[in-house]
Formats: sequence, C-alpha cells, structure tokens
Amino acid sequence: MPNVTFYFEVHQPYRLKRVYSFIEDKEFIDVDKNREIFNKVADKCYIPMTKLLISLAKKHPEFKVNFSLTGVFMEQAEMFRPEVITLFQELFDTGSMELLSETYYHSLSYLLDKGEFVEQVKMHKSLMYHYFKFHPKIFRNTEALYSNDIANTVAKMGYNGIIAEGWDRILGWRSPNYVYMNPENSIKVLLRNYKLSDDVAFRFSTPTWNEFPLTADKYSNWISNNEGTTVNLFMDYETFGEHQWKETGIFDFMTDLPGKLISKGVGFNKVSEAIKPKAVGAVDVPYYLSWADMDRDLSAWLGNKMQDAAFKKLKEIQREVMLSKNKELIKRWRILQTSDNFYYMCTKWFADGDIHKYFNAYSSPYVAYLNYMNIISQLDSTIKSFLMLRRRPAYKPEEIFPSQTD
Repeated sequence: MPNVTFYFEVHQPYRLKRVYSFIEDKEFIDVDKNREIFNKVADKCYIPMTKLLISLAKKHPEFKVNFSLTGVFMEQAEMFRPEVITLFQELFDTGSMELLSETYYHSLSYLLDKGEFVEQVKMHKSLMYHYFKFHPKIFRNTEALYSNDIANTVAKMGYNGIIAEGWDRILGWRSPNYVYMNPENSIKVLLRNYKLSDDVAFRFSTPTWNEFPLTADKYSNWISNNEGTTVNLFMDYETFGEHQWKETGIFDFMTDLPGKLISKGVGFNKVSEAIKPKAVGAVDVPYYLSWADMDRDLSAWLGNKMQDAAFKKLKEIQREVMLSKNKELIKRWRILQTSDNFYYMCTKWFADGDIHKYFNAYSSPYVAYLNYMNIISQLDSTIKSFLMLRRRPAYKPEEIFPSQTD
C-alpha cells in the first residue's frame, strides 16, 4: 500500500499597472490591486487552510505536508499580511512540513538563461533559510517545468530530487506512484498523479462529474487501492478556499481525509522521504514537460506570436539590465519574467481557455500583451538612459569655458 505525498504550490504574482504608453510612470506594480487580491486569498485560503493543517498535524502526528512558497508570494505576505508567514512558520515548527526550492520569481528563467535560473534558485534557497532556517533538498520548477536537461542542471546544484508531471506520454504503461530517476544522472524524480490530484483541484465541486460528490471516505479508498510506494498529490494551495470555495465542503473534506487514510493503513511522506525507495526505472524527457493545460508543454506561456514577441523582448534587454548593476532595475526585469505575465497572453480556447480566462488579470490576452510591451519598453528606455548617464564623462568647466587668460 502506498503512502501519500501532499505538495502544495503557494504563489501570488505581482499584478501590473495598466500602462497605455511606454513613456508613463516608471513604477509598474499595481500595489492597490495586489493588496486587494492578497487579502482576499489570505482570508479565503492561506489563513484558514494553514490553521487547519496545523490542527491536523497536532491531531495526527504522522500527518505530513510539503510546500514551495515563491519569493514574490513571500514579499507580498510580508507587505500585506505578515500573519500568513507566521502561520507557515508555526506549521513548519510542528515537524510535519517540508519546504521545496524553486525559482524566486516563479519565472521562466530556465528558458531565458541558465545562469539567471541558477541565481533565482539560490535567491529562493536563501529566502527559505531566512524565514525557516531550512535548506531544501528537493526542487520543483515553475509550473513543474521539467526536462532531462533541467534535471541535470538541478542535480549539479546539489538537489537530491525533482518534481515532474506523471504524464502518460512519458510513462506509457507505468504508474506515477513509484520513484523514478533521470536517465543521465542519479537525481530522483517524483511524478504527480494528475488524475487523483485533479479530482480535488478541478473536479471536486463539479456536479456533472460522475463521482460527485467526492467524500474523504471515497477518496481514501481510491488512494489505498493504488499500487506503488507514493501517491503524489500535487496542486495549487489556492485550491482550498479560493478555487474551491468553502461552501463546496473542501475544508470539511480535508479535515476528514487524514483520519480516513490512517484508518486504511495509508501513511504520509515528506518529499525527502518519498525519494528514499530505489528508483524502479528512468523517465526520459528530452523535451519540455509541464503540469499546465491538456498539452502539458510550454504552450500555456510560449507559442503564439504575442507570447514569443514579449519573451524575445525580455531576453533582448538582459545584457543591458545586468550591465547596469542597478538592483531596482534588475528586480523589475525579474518581475517581468514571472510566468503569469505570459499565461495572461495565451489565446487557447475550450477547456484550457476557460481556465486561462479564470486566472487572467486582463480582459483579454491582447490587452495583456499590449500592457506588457508598454511596460518592458519603458523599462528598456530607463535602462538605456541609466547606462548613458553612467558612461558620460565627468563635467569639467574648463573644457567648456576655457580660461580667459589663454
């Protein structure tokens, strides 16, 4: 009988101001909008759900959960609701919570530049030590973005394990409920059981679903009847209370679930424990795999002309922004790397399109693109002006107004 490995991604992007030309205000973060959204999600999810997990950890000492907390989430929590951080620290102190590493800005940095990717991972690792005095040893890339090459890079950084999507295309007849490894090194790979994860994350409150309503007893039966060593239930933390509202019964479901699992002999893993069994084989992923949309590729963020043009512009200004050595300009450039900015430009329709529309901060992908391009063009102009002023020689009055005695 397998154990369960719960992993929750906690992320809030910076929403950007509506900018109608590239010559507008240099400050492009919409502070009021970010405060409004963060407070709403804190009240609906972060505070009640974390309190619930603390109570479950105290009631069931064997209960365990895993989290990654993005840098931009932590910055906003510090600004708007520091009690959210305090609750995560309290949960961590129970001994039932483990932290994972990821990119600080929840970014597409690996696709931009490997050096930038490594730097953001180091930033995130330092942040986790600052708040929790813990160095994560398991890695989860933005939106579970994975490939053999990414796994190689992460292994060289000293990580023991990495998370990926347990997609049928890479598994074939095999189950995601075992530990695998990268074919080119010894790093362990934990694969998301997307069917069981999405039963909670997406289908829980869908009345037309043939398994509706989903109860803790029913769900624990499904898990206990699985083969393997670990059923990896990976999802956004905002599933609880934000995507699935309190009125759906999602908190009651989670309150009952650990006890139901324990009664059926199912245990719980921290991610560092989940990777301990010997790998049963390798998963070969020579292309980019993610957990997003039906395609499980990069098309949620890159692929249409708007996304590609925006990403090209982001890459074009990298050299000059780094030459500036200006911390504020570099931070602004990194905020523009956050994957959500490109997600908003996606033009997919049907089921995926509905999901994109739900998460979109703009009225349409085209508005998202125009706003992003205005902002990044303004940043580009600011960087160029900064570099020009820095390179200008010092002002020497005698060179402009020669001495009258000459």
